Amino acid sequence: MQKMILVDQAKCTGCRLCELVCAVKNEQVSNPARARIHIVKWDRDGFYLPMVCQQCEEAPCIAVCPVGALSIDEELARVVIDHDRCIKCKLCLTACPFGSMGYDTIGKKVIKCELCEGDPVCVRFCDPGAITYVDANTANLRKARSAGERLQETLKKLSSTI
Repeated sequence: MQKMILVDQAKCTGCRLCELVCAVKNEQVSNPARARIHIVKWDRDGFYLPMVCQQCEEAPCIAVCPVGALSIDEELARVVIDHDRCIKCKLCLTACPFGSMGYDTIGKKVIKCELCEGDPVCVRFCDPGAITYVDANTANLRKARSAGERLQETLKKLSSTI
């Protein structure tokens, strides 16, 4: 069963605890800048969006890597980095359509979410439940239902203006 991280932006409070625990788990430091997940914030609007690697099946980051340092781990359906092969050219960072890859200037390495070996720590610490780790089919059903609800609301608004 393939699983994926699913983000429910509406539940995110912008606390950034996910960033902190990610950095501690992966880099043993309390520095959210070194996390594999990042909260994009619009404080004035109260809008917070957790951004994390989507573990693309046809990953652009893999396609542009000139040395084959990125690959798909079939067992966990995730994109992984072989740091011994990586030449730090950062082409993968520019290729990622989600901006989910990063470069750790302190550790001098490319970083991205690798799902914490199948037990993402950010999910365990997300008290509001904005970040979940679910079966990929379940995630797709939730996304479809959410899109349907948004469409229904839009249609209601349109019909009330006519």
